[in-house]
Amino acid sequence: MTLRPANPEEAQEAVRTHSRVWPRGGGSKTGLTPDQGGEVLDLSGLSGVIEYAPEEYTFTALAGTRVSEVAALLAERGQYLPFDPILARRGATLGGTVAAGANGPGRQRYGGVRDFLLAVRFVDGAGNLIRGGAKVVKNAAGFDLPKLMVGSRGRLGALVELTFKVFPAPEAYATLALDYPHLDAALADVVRLLTSSLELHALDLEPAETNHGWKLWMRLGGLAEALPARIERARGFLLGPSGGATAADVTATDEVLWQTVKELDWVPPDCALVKIPLTPRRIPALEARLQGVAASRRYSAGGNVAWLAWPVSAGGAWTADLDRLLIDLDLSGLPFLGPPGKGRLGVDPGSPLARRVKQALDPHARFLDF
Repeated sequence: MTLRPANPEEAQEAVRTHSRVWPRGGGSKTGLTPDQGGEVLDLSGLSGVIEYAPEEYTFTALAGTRVSEVAALLAERGQYLPFDPILARRGATLGGTVAAGANGPGRQRYGGVRDFLLAVRFVDGAGNLIRGGAKVVKNAAGFDLPKLMVGSRGRLGALVELTFKVFPAPEAYATLALDYPHLDAALADVVRLLTSSLELHALDLEPAETNHGWKLWMRLGGLAEALPARIERARGFLLGPSGGATAADVTATDEVLWQTVKELDWVPPDCALVKIPLTPRRIPALEARLQGVAASRRYSAGGNVAWLAWPVSAGGAWTADLDRLLIDLDLSGLPFLGPPGKGRLGVDPGSPLARRVKQALDPHARFLDF
């Protein structure tokens, strides 16, 4: 059964009158669908921007509002969400983006969704409408409930309203692509870039299409007239002491390149996509375990996030295989695309605290915990 509330009060009533529910937004992140029972609480009907204050760089919208709709509204005033929400063209909503903790490559420059979420309203497990945060940028009052809801996956409550801060959009972008024969040389430059004064909007690393060598993508944003000089400065910085790389300015196809990344179009159709937090130093160990596995991958945010496209085998064996691999490496994975199933793979270091928080916000265990 699917419940489709048209406003926050109807969502509140739906939670109160059903013993087990699972909040859903646009359905773009199929891997975050539980494989257990419960009523689907479809929040896509809670849509629309409630308030937009361009001069204050903030807006408030219902949780089912599509990211693409918000992006178009902000663009009219030269503003944007710098964390680059993913899957906008596939119908991703604001609530789903927050609940999944879904950041795009742009988080490299200014941070992720948790850094731009100011306030939330949500229905807790007792059916109460709770408000956390405030509709102002400078706010230090009370417990930080908005950040608690980032990555909560609908286990703590059903988001119904969100307030974000936004930034002025860059006038233009430029991208430099670098090819490396070996992973260690590419990672060395990633670390150098992360500690440099270069202001990077995105820094992604992936195996070359031929599976021989590595490709590093570096994106800059700002004034159009200044970008050529900044690209040349970055080129000189990278091709100086470390060596071993070749560089090409691919600014002409910048928008197409990064849209492919944000929409996850690079993921093969027969694969599940899992997000794995890590650091650049832990990439070689993961790569060693992936030898012989037909898994596409992309390291984003300067090597601090791995997007791993894992082949889906019959009978769900892929889940167990990847789960064991991540446990061996002491890593945690969150499925984003693929069949319904287990909500988290690998280790879960925050589980003791998470259980206490869930007990406080969902004492009757109405929201599925997966």
